[in-house]
Amino acid sequence: MSEDHISPRAQRLRDSGHKLTHARLTVLDALEGGGGHMTSTEILEQVEALDATIGRASVFRALDLFTRLSIVRPTYIHSSVTPTYVLMPDGHHHHIICTQCSRVIEFEDCGLGSLTQTLEDRLGVRLTGHLLEFYGLCADCRDAPPEDQD
Repeated sequence: MSEDHISPRAQRLRDSGHKLTHARLTVLDALEGGGGHMTSTEILEQVEALDATIGRASVFRALDLFTRLSIVRPTYIHSSVTPTYVLMPDGHHHHIICTQCSRVIEFEDCGLGSLTQTLEDRLGVRLTGHLLEFYGLCADCRDAPPEDQD
């Protein structure tokens, strides 16, 4: 990705005072190309495919920085061990995770604008983003006949 045509996330990185290094831009390319939900293993594989000279430590440093800037958030969609990194459009992301089939259903409007303002005012903080996850059964799993228990 050339610096002439950078993504909004890369611009947020630059606006926060951080350099747009080749490694950081490559990790962003991998995340954006991967649909916004990737495990660290998938990110490492994609970064290696894009540029094998970028090491694991550089990838994890970039992910740590992106997490601190609310560009991504680690979440535990498919596993309790390995996080899935979720891109945070505009600093927030919302989804429902099916507890039976692990399907991820994304939705846009979470209705948390007034709660964000209330928390900032009451607690004296400046919130930079949020990740909202609901857990339950998707329509297919909800309507499926119960499995036989032997």
